[in-house]
Amino acid sequence: MIAAFSVTPIGVGEDVGEYVAEAVRVVRASGLPNRTDAMFTSIEGDWDEVMDVIKRAVAAVEARCGRVSLVLKADIRRGVTDGLTSKVETVERHLAEG
Repeated sequence: MIAAFSVTPIGVGEDVGEYVAEAVRVVRASGLPNRTDAMFTSIEGDWDEVMDVIKRAVAAVEARCGRVSLVLKADIRRGVTDGLTSKVETVERHLAEG
């Protein structure tokens, strides 16, 4: 499964980077394949481990601000591994073909 999620602290103003970094630290420490961009962090693994990491990432932000918004999107597909890389490679291949 691949899950893309965004954790936003509520009530701390517009500059939320230091709070978001707390969530990303949890994800990176998990050892699961992951990628962070300007809007979401994506993480890949089995259901239980991915959801556990997301829960801990939300808790890390919540501990600092008290209220958190979570946006979550998941691609649940049996038998697929390395989807974070292979899905992007497929799109890039199609773009290169014109």
